Amino acid sequence: MKYTPIFLLSLVLLACTQQTDNTLALQKRIDSLEKKLNEVYKPGFGECMSNIQAHHSKLWFAGQNQNWKLADFEIHEILEAVEDIQKYQTERKESKSIGMLLPAIDSVNNAIQQKNTALFKNSYTLLTNTCNSCHQAVEFEFNVVKIPETSPFSNQDFRLNEPK
Repeated sequence: MKYTPIFLLSLVLLACTQQTDNTLALQKRIDSLEKKLNEVYKPGFGECMSNIQAHHSKLWFAGQNQNWKLADFEIHEILEAVEDIQKYQTERKESKSIGMLLPAIDSVNNAIQQKNTALFKNSYTLLTNTCNSCHQAVEFEFNVVKIPETSPFSNQDFRLNEPK
């Protein structure tokens, strides 16, 4: 009977020691995962904007050639890049303004779905002007976007090549 309290106290101490060991092991694992997470690649703001610029250009030539499938692809690539900025670059003040592009993107998308060349040109101009308005709003007015004159992608045919 005398040994029962000592036995119970020993069990409690053993359980506490084991719980402390588990807590330390879990904390070590959390620290390791946080370190790995901090080292995971995250696209930079400039990379996303360069991506938008490339797709903006390709979108123009697809629309001009009435290649609506390619235009649809390109407008969705632009939208994906905008979403990446909103997801991965939340700390940038510029990211807070990027949503202003969404109505213009919707307008271009609508023109593509209608396969309407005149509406496409107007909507594309709106998108281009909205890009410049955003640049001005975030003090990047030195970066002026325009409707491309020649394709920087000489290795891509923007005409619709229907299967025969």
